Amino acid sequence: MNAEEAAAPLPVRFRVFAPRGLNGGRQDGGKQVSVFGDAAGDLQARAAGAGTPLSVFVEAAGLEGVRLRTFTPQREKGESDSASVAALSWLQSQGLLADFAEVQTGESRTSAQLCGGEWLLSQGAPQVSSCPLGLPELSRRLGVHVVSAHLSSAGRPNLVLEVPDLDALDGYVPDAGAIVAVGEMARSTGLVLYTLAAPDEGPQRRADVSFRAFGPQRGFLEDAASSNMGACLVAVLGERGQWPEGSNVLRAAQRQPGQPALLTAQFSVPGEAVWVGGRAEALSTVGE
Repeated sequence: MNAEEAAAPLPVRFRVFAPRGLNGGRQDGGKQVSVFGDAAGDLQARAAGAGTPLSVFVEAAGLEGVRLRTFTPQREKGESDSASVAALSWLQSQGLLADFAEVQTGESRTSAQLCGGEWLLSQGAPQVSSCPLGLPELSRRLGVHVVSAHLSSAGRPNLVLEVPDLDALDGYVPDAGAIVAVGEMARSTGLVLYTLAAPDEGPQRRADVSFRAFGPQRGFLEDAASSNMGACLVAVLGERGQWPEGSNVLRAAQRQPGQPALLTAQFSVPGEAVWVGGRAEALSTVGE
């Protein structure tokens, strides 16, 4: 560490998309992000030393928008909704943002809005279409009973499948090879399993829908908090008339085993933009 890096302000660690009341913050949930209020020095080295899966550096923030850079401990990542929500929450706490912002990360630009104390990011208008594979074939190949099937894309195509209940969702054991094979046949690069049920108790009990998200074609088996894939699910629910009655907001419980998350989605009518985000809680200054 050089003198410039040693003198740089310590980052603030956030937990993003974790359900409120999750064991007092001690249990894993959502995603952890380190927010750096500056972008000076060797950013990769600073991210590697932060001790979190994601680090986000604020290059600029003002009326014209926010410019960010996001890193894993190994490489620059590009855009990340989790990182953006953490950075926006920190900037708001510093009095540097209003209730709307344009977020730039690399070449990507995304609109963000504050809704009920949570930052939501525009995911565009996901397109929904029928799935070319039949339900029996999907059930056989994936090893889980499939009730309905759609393709949905907000830039990246996802296979969105409904399963009968929460037990089927939680009991599913992902097979990367089977998911990739089904994705190739369906021309999708991600798999979303969902059910219109929520746990009877715990911090996710009031969710409108529960889901899990898989993407071995994208370099991960299962993701703990997936805004883009969640938006594709929300679009499918809208197409099927399954949005909560009389509301333009829903809560989605993401159920990766051992790492639960809770996303908030806002929508208007099917075919229009979907906004997805959630809460971000400041845990500590890294190094404290």
